[in-house]
Amino acid sequence: MIKSNKQFSLSDRIKSFSYAFNGVQVLFRNEHNARIHLLASIFAVGFSYYFNISSMEWVVIIFCIGFVFMAELFNSSIEYLADAVSKERNELIGIAKDLGAAGVLVSAIFSMIVGSIVFLPKILELL
Repeated sequence: MIKSNKQFSLSDRIKSFSYAFNGVQVLFRNEHNARIHLLASIFAVGFSYYFNISSMEWVVIIFCIGFVFMAELFNSSIEYLADAVSKERNELIGIAKDLGAAGVLVSAIFSMIVGSIVFLPKILELL
């Protein structure tokens, strides 16, 4: 294991948070799909309040929301890094971008399935 000679610095830790928050700003400013996910998250939280879901259902819904945003953040990271490496068309970079996008799609699909399991019975009770 490589040991760092750098001392712990509270100001460096605070700076690292500012970088992370900047990443969140970049995501919502530049990535249209992230805004769609945010809207879906707002609906999920609204449904959760409306249907007064259980604590465990809240845990699952919040986990799914976080999972989709993490996938979106990782995918965006791959895309920005790939664009920095080469602006020219490259088959391997294209595959990496496609895989990143597929990760977001899979997380969104499974989150929709979870949302259906949680909310569909409650919606059907209203009918």
